[in-house]
Amino acid sequence: MTEPVCAQKKPYAVDVEEGKAYFWCACGLSGKQPFCDGSHSGTGLVPRRFKAEKADTVYFCGCKATGGAPLCDGTHNTL
Repeated sequence: MTEPVCAQKKPYAVDVEEGKAYFWCACGLSGKQPFCDGSHSGTGLVPRRFKAEKADTVYFCGCKATGGAPLCDGTHNTL
């Protein structure tokens, strides 16, 4: 597997905690979207670490095609 699977064609809004690290699913196979559950094993794709600088709502990419991984850049609108 060299290309990720689109999990959904919209971002995931997540309330993050300041200083906490999150691991975004880059393959699209995780059952715990938008976060990694280890389903990428053997795909050649790896999760992307995101550390929250402040408590906020962030929008993690759901289509897995963003140019600004792990955050949504609107690419889902062109799929």
